[in-house]
Amino acid sequence: MEQSISVDAAEPPTDHRSRAQGGARIALVLALSALGLWVLHPFLPALAWAVILAIALWPLYAKAERRWPPGGHNILLPSLFTLAVALVFLAPLVVLGVQAAREAHDAMAWVKSVEQSGIPAPEFLSHLPYGAARAGAWWNENLSHPSAGSEILHKLDNSTTIGLTKSLGAQVVRRVVLFGFTLLTLFFLFRDGRAVIRQSLTASGRLFGPRGERVARQMVASVHGTVDGLVLVGLGEGVILGIVYYFAGVPHPVLLGALTAVAAMIPFGAPLVFGIAALILLAGGAVIPAAVVVAAGFVVTFVADHFVRPVLIGGTTRLPFLWVLLGILGGVETFGLLGLFLGPAVMAALVLLWREFTDGDVSQDASRGPRGP
Repeated sequence: MEQSISVDAAEPPTDHRSRAQGGARIALVLALSALGLWVLHPFLPALAWAVILAIALWPLYAKAERRWPPGGHNILLPSLFTLAVALVFLAPLVVLGVQAAREAHDAMAWVKSVEQSGIPAPEFLSHLPYGAARAGAWWNENLSHPSAGSEILHKLDNSTTIGLTKSLGAQVVRRVVLFGFTLLTLFFLFRDGRAVIRQSLTASGRLFGPRGERVARQMVASVHGTVDGLVLVGLGEGVILGIVYYFAGVPHPVLLGALTAVAAMIPFGAPLVFGIAALILLAGGAVIPAAVVVAAGFVVTFVADHFVRPVLIGGTTRLPFLWVLLGILGGVETFGLLGLFLGPAVMAALVLLWREFTDGDVSQDASRGPRGP
């Protein structure tokens, strides 16, 4: 009897033991999570892009899945959608590569002419309203003779060119590998999407309660709104300005229109491209078409950035345009192109939590009734 009492007294209480086990479990989960992030950190951008693409395309995929129910292995439909995404990204690159190969001959001929006779003065210098004679004289004195062209070309020595080529090649290989992992992850997200959604909602409910599910749905809605407001509007700007380039006589209007569409996905990025198009026209002496391109570009971007995008993004997430803009710019500054979608999603979640916090305080204060002075 005394021995059993002494044994029981030596054992720690049950609540202390469960508390220690709970702390150990939390420490183990945090350690394993940190280790997993450290192992996966080279591929985190690929995983994030795959999640964003899956969220953006899931409504379309769900419609296709209802139209053509998957079989037992569920491979065909995810493969087709993944292949379509790959073609959307790869087709413009192939067109750009073919166009660059066609222009390589002209570029080499231009380099040879620059080395032999210098850089001739562009025609628009003679059309300048002020200082045309002085600008033309400076150009002829510094750039139009053969020695100037040779000096410019000799500054690009072989060591610098080789170093830039190696760096560019390494970056291209890294991007190709990340793109391959993005497509692979996207395939599995399409195939197992419903299970992933169910598990994510269960996990958020257990960890954060109903508020976690609301935050998750708000972030998903933000991704949809950002895709509509950035990608679709950017494509629209590229199409409209591509037509303007064509009628204004800009060389390669399709290529410049595609570049405008990509740049327009970033706020205030499109003026860089249509500004280059205007400079190309100015170099050829087409002053009025250049002015038309600049005016049309500013009108299109002003309407898109101040009227269309706030409605598409803010209407979906109930997010003020200021926070949409700050989320996009801050996200791009922090995460690169990935921040175009992560920034507004984070802002949408924070604004939702703030609204729930302040609305809860207001309702709680109202339920208490009036207070005395």
